Parts: sequence; structure tokens; C-alpha cells
Amino acid sequence: MYFKRLEMSGFKSFVDQTTLDFEPGITAVVGPNGCGKSNVVDSIRWVLGETSARALRGARMEDVIFNGTDQRKAVGMAEVTLAIDNADHFLPTDHDEVTLTRRTYRSGESEYLLNKVPCRLRDIHDLLSNTGLGTNAYSFLEQGKIDLIVSSKPGDRRFVFEEAAGISKYRDRKDEALRKLESTEQNFLRVNDIVVEIKRQIGTLERQASKAKRYQELKQELTTLEVSRGRKDLAQRRRELRKLEHAWGDRQNVIRELEGGQETLEADLTGFDRELGTLEAALSQAQTAAHQVAENMVKAEEFIASSDLRKEDLQVGLSRLDAEMKELQARGELLQEQLLRISRTREAKTKELGELQVTLTGDETRLTELENEMRD
Repeated sequence: MYFKRLEMSGFKSFVDQTTLDFEPGITAVVGPNGCGKSNVVDSIRWVLGETSARALRGARMEDVIFNGTDQRKAVGMAEVTLAIDNADHFLPTDHDEVTLTRRTYRSGESEYLLNKVPCRLRDIHDLLSNTGLGTNAYSFLEQGKIDLIVSSKPGDRRFVFEEAAGISKYRDRKDEALRKLESTEQNFLRVNDIVVEIKRQIGTLERQASKAKRYQELKQELTTLEVSRGRKDLAQRRRELRKLEHAWGDRQNVIRELEGGQETLEADLTGFDRELGTLEAALSQAQTAAHQVAENMVKAEEFIASSDLRKEDLQVGLSRLDAEMKELQARGELLQEQLLRISRTREAKTKELGELQVTLTGDETRLTELENEMRD
């Protein structure tokens, strides 16, 4: 297992897409100070999961993104891809080549990809365990690191030997199991606290449950009573409705009778109006005739005064005219009496018609009230 290829884009001084191919054997990066040799190592450490900005010679993780120069603008993302040869399947995967990719953005978001598939940092650590690769493994020996290992405490040297012997993976699993066990114990204590608290609350909950049960029973009883009362009210309403319907039918009959009586009275009034018109015409003719007789009498008197010879004949004619005059006066008085009688009858019928109209209006008002009550 060895590194095959390193691709960098936007990482520190490698702003453009840069690819380094590693052939089997020893690869050395040579160059003057400041040319970016350490950035190559930092990119490998970073893609393998380094989370400490100080270990990458920066103050913040954002410092690994190219920040721009006088000639180039800053970029918003840094990406590094490391291709590892796995022809011997030393890594626990079926792929002959394993690619690790890491991206980070100025917004603070970051991504990990394993063989171009999004994954977690934990998945990369599990894959590289017991391989000597990793941010704290012995595969990265910086300047002065050898003297630090030789002169370090036995416990620190033990960590390097365990990583080389391939038992660090089991140590990490043991530590993780101990952490889980401790977390489980804490959860168990928390559960005990919850159980004790629940036991203290059982009495209160039982009383509340009893009250709730009693409430449900009373609510059910109240519902039954309300339904029963509603049924009784509905029956009473139906009886009242039937009564109102009967009353409404009676009122309808009365209204029809009143309307029939009104039509009869209107017909009688029409007949009286016609008879009154006839009598008024006859009276007018009688008055005209009386007027003509009076004129004839005046002419006769003038003629009598002028002619003594025909005095007797004229007196006879005058007597006859006088009799006719009296007859016409008597007939006029009779017509006046008939006209007065017809006028009084017409006034009585008109008054009766007004009373019928008042009664009809009251019945229509009552009918409207009954209809409103029926709708309610």
C-alpha cells in the first residue's frame, strides 16, 4: 500500500488544480524556503482528518483556503484528494484504489468523501486504523520529531509502538467501549433517578387518574341527560309546530273567507255605484225638466198677462203645469231620499270594508308571525 496521487485545489499556496503522482519507491520534495514543501505534507495530514488548525500551521481552519495575493483573488473552497494504492487489499475494502477527499468552505462547512461517496470523518479513521496512517500516527515524522520520540516518556513511546504493532485499533475500541460503558452507567443512574421520581408521582397520578375517570363518568352521564332533554325538547317543539301548523291552516281559511267577503262587498259597492249613477242621472233629468217647467210657467204667466182671452185656457194649462211641477217636486224629493239612503248604505259598506281590511291586515301579520315561528 502506497500513495499514488495527490490532487490539490485552493489549498494554501496551491490555488490552481495541482496533481502530484507518486511512483513506487522514495519521493522527495526539494525546493527553497517558502516554495510550499510543507504545504504538501499539510495537505496530506489535512485530507487524512486533521482537525487542529495549529497542527496545520494556522490559527483557524479557514486559513487552509487560498487567501489571495496582489495578482490573484481569494477562492472560497479548498479541496484535497489523496489516492491510495490498495492492490493488495490491505485496507478493508474491495477497491484496488481508495480515494480520500476533503473539502472546506469559507462559510465553515466541510465535506468528506470516500471513493467519491460522502462519508463521515469517523469512517475515514476506521478505514485507516492500524495502517500507520493518521494525524497522530508514526507515518508523519516532522523535523525534530525523532529526537522527541527517543527522549519521550515510556508511555509516549508505547503509543508509537502500539500503532506500529497494529493494536492501537483495539485500544481505541476499548476506549470507546469504556466511554460507552460510562455513558451507559450515567444513563442507568439517570433512569434510577427517573424511576424514583416516577414512584413519587404515582400516588398523584393515581389520584389524577381517578379524578379523570370520575370526570369521564360524569361527562358521559351529562351527555346522556343532555341527549334525553334534547329529545324531550324536540318532541315538545314538534307538538308546538303541529299546533302552529293547525293555527296557520285556520288562519288561512279565515283569510280566504275574508277575501271572499271583501270581493262580495266590492261587487255590492260596484252595484251601488252604478245605481247611484243612474239615480243621479234621473235626478239631473228631473231637475232639467223642472227648470223647463218653471220657464214654461214664466212664459205662461207672461202670456196670461198679455192675453186675457186665453186666460181660462192658460189657467187650466197653468193648473196642469202646477200639478206636473208638484209631481216633479215629489219625484225629486223621492229621488233625494233614495240618493241619501244609497249614500248612507255606501258609507256603511265602506266602513265595513275598512274593518274587513283592518282584520285582514291583522290576520296577515299573525300569519307572518306564525311562519317565522315555524321557521325558527
